[in-house]
Amino acid sequence: MKQICVVGTGYVGLVNGTCFADLGNSVVTVDINQAKIDSLNAGHMPIYEPGLREIVERNVQAGRLRFTTSYEDGLKDAEFVFICVGTPEGEDGEAELKYVRAAAATIAKTMTRPLVIINKSTVPVGTGDMVSNVIRNNQPTPIKFGVVSCPEFLREGSAVQDFVTPDRTVLGSTPEDHWAAEAVAQIYLPLRAPIMMTDLRTAEMIKYASNAFLATRLSFINEIANICERLGADVIEVARGMGFDKRIGHHFLQPGVGYGGSCFPKDVKALTFMAAEAGAHPQLLNAVTEINAFQRKRVADKLHELLGDVSGKTVAILGLAFKENTDDIRESPSLDIAALLIRRGAIIRGYDPVAMPNTAAEMPEIVMCKDSYDAVKGADAVVIGTPWNEFKQLDMERVRNAMTTPIMIDGRNIHEPERMKSLGFIYRGVGRGYNGDGADA
Repeated sequence: MKQICVVGTGYVGLVNGTCFADLGNSVVTVDINQAKIDSLNAGHMPIYEPGLREIVERNVQAGRLRFTTSYEDGLKDAEFVFICVGTPEGEDGEAELKYVRAAAATIAKTMTRPLVIINKSTVPVGTGDMVSNVIRNNQPTPIKFGVVSCPEFLREGSAVQDFVTPDRTVLGSTPEDHWAAEAVAQIYLPLRAPIMMTDLRTAEMIKYASNAFLATRLSFINEIANICERLGADVIEVARGMGFDKRIGHHFLQPGVGYGGSCFPKDVKALTFMAAEAGAHPQLLNAVTEINAFQRKRVADKLHELLGDVSGKTVAILGLAFKENTDDIRESPSLDIAALLIRRGAIIRGYDPVAMPNTAAEMPEIVMCKDSYDAVKGADAVVIGTPWNEFKQLDMERVRNAMTTPIMIDGRNIHEPERMKSLGFIYRGVGRGYNGDGADA
């Protein structure tokens, strides 16, 4: 059993800390937000993630998992400290590191024994060196420590499973801190996944390159989808045909309203900023971001094509989270679409199985509804923004009959065009073979 301290109770910190405890380690999770710690100690989850609540409760009851605001408490017996704090987007797209610096400085001032300090937050290339310097400069007396980069690759909605069955674990360190990386590798051995050891900067770059590549695949297939609409081809079949090629594969070739969340948008912009600062020319990354933004506008334009002026029209948006199985609305395509339509004078009614409290706090101008049928009642159009399973199983005749005009923009292609048309809908998916004027091909 290892003694682990996790700094930060956000998505990365809470999932990693809980799952490490579930592996039999003793974990203390530290956060300076007293209200969040009080809430966790009372059994309330700050995020929605399938399976997480049960694992938290099990490990708290077993005494392997605790939550505190005290660094002294968290570091008292710790052998390993994971820094899992936020790195929000700065003004120019760069990652803001003030929380990482603050955590590193506090660790340095509080530590009383040798520590292995692991950067788990997504941080720019060179942050590991910065953390080492901050700790060294803030220690009252020199104490041995090592810094390791261990980027996280958890997907919201399947984070627990991703932790338990990772594709790989990446560990980066300087030659002087290789002992620390070897120690961290021992924590991950029970997961029986490949462990890749590299230098600090390469490990940090692997995270950005991975997310940027996945975002690029999504923007690529969305670009193809927009071309398919102009030429009368079906992007679903195009993607399927592409995916059979083993060099391409089927993953992340699902066209839609674009990527969102806390990772892809921020990480692509941060990598773009790093590249430009280093004198590189990140034209592909700029295009990825531009295409992603266009997908939101394309939904609003389709509504304009079908409804004319949307001012005073009611549009129902089903799905407000950036993806299914999460309540995270950060960079949500649905909220961007809602904001575009509101600026054009539309009335927005929304429904999401779990993300409505977060949405109401962020965009109170959206009318929250009790369920999908309530949302579409009297609507001039409906937009499917998140592919929750329950939206695939709706009584579509009931939906059509509840609407003033049966216009559906299926931003996730969860329904079949021919079936929707047979039910009386004016249906538009993404890349499903329309001419540029919106008419069927």
